[in-house]
Amino acid sequence: MNPIREVQIRAFSKEYKVQIHSDFRGLGETIKRFYPVSSIFILTERKLSGLFSKFYESELSDLGIPYHEIYIKGGEKNKHILRTAEVYNKLIELGADRKSLILALGGGVVGDFAGFIASTFQRGIRFAQIPTTLLASVDSSVGGKVAVNADLGKNMIGSFYQPEFVYLPLIALSTLPKREWRCGMAEIVKHGLLSGGEYLEKVRSNDKSVYDHTSPELLELIVGSILYKSNIVSQDERETGLRKVLNLGHTTAHAIESLANYRRYSHGEAVSIGLLTAIILSTEKQGLDVSWIENLKKILKSYDLPYHDKSKSTQVAKHTLHDKKNVGNSVRFVLLQSPGNPIWDIPIELEEIASAFRKQKKMD
Repeated sequence: MNPIREVQIRAFSKEYKVQIHSDFRGLGETIKRFYPVSSIFILTERKLSGLFSKFYESELSDLGIPYHEIYIKGGEKNKHILRTAEVYNKLIELGADRKSLILALGGGVVGDFAGFIASTFQRGIRFAQIPTTLLASVDSSVGGKVAVNADLGKNMIGSFYQPEFVYLPLIALSTLPKREWRCGMAEIVKHGLLSGGEYLEKVRSNDKSVYDHTSPELLELIVGSILYKSNIVSQDERETGLRKVLNLGHTTAHAIESLANYRRYSHGEAVSIGLLTAIILSTEKQGLDVSWIENLKKILKSYDLPYHDKSKSTQVAKHTLHDKKNVGNSVRFVLLQSPGNPIWDIPIELEEIASAFRKQKKMD
């Protein structure tokens, strides 16, 4: 079955397509394009297998290729380097080889984890992303960043490893709880701020009514977000410069997540709060029009996204020191000079971070 929409990703190391489908029909035909495939390994959560296996198993059975499911646990605390050994051993036990194909079926945690496994098993075997959340659809499944966490930092151990393809079944979004919709929408808002122009206006003109997998407005937001990210990846695959702008809002977000042991917020909710921190700092450090503080707050509220947090400002600032984008003890932020004009590697003092965070806490 032909995809509803298709976006070509042109990374330096590999070109591949993001295919948007209404459901899982067409997955088998997509895999056939990558023959020879000796075996298929679906890395997913047990609950996701329960939801979707009846759809994708018929597609895989018709291929006549052995396939296996390996269950991994979702949640940031489970995306840890110590969790990889049992998966490597399972792959070896089941006879995975250099012609095997890993399918990462799940949200961002599953995609990052499975991608890291694929990039390191036998020095790299092929894999594909099948995102089942809005966040994974517009962010982590596109661009080839794969990683696992260490005790003291998120995504500290990883690589750049592009998938063979991304297969996005919109029906998977129908199972999402409200919190997961918000999680993905925060990244769409981020891409809107980075893009500016027409795409930002699309983001501003919609609201939480797009939290519906059949919404044509949602489809346009997803496609626009993927197009923006693909454009950045095509220019800077390995994050040596321009790609760093995709970390807008993430410095504060990672600090909040770490401080709360990844329990209080989803990643996207933390990014939502971090976006407002970055916008406040942008008005103070880069001359961004101060009206954008209120503008962004309205956008976040319209999508039912959080924009402040009760954590102690000084502790949040201190935790930003663990961010992998830092140079030495200098905290580096992505800021906006104006919507559509981001700037990266801006050094920010801890007190400036704490001050911006305090201002957020006072906002209604």
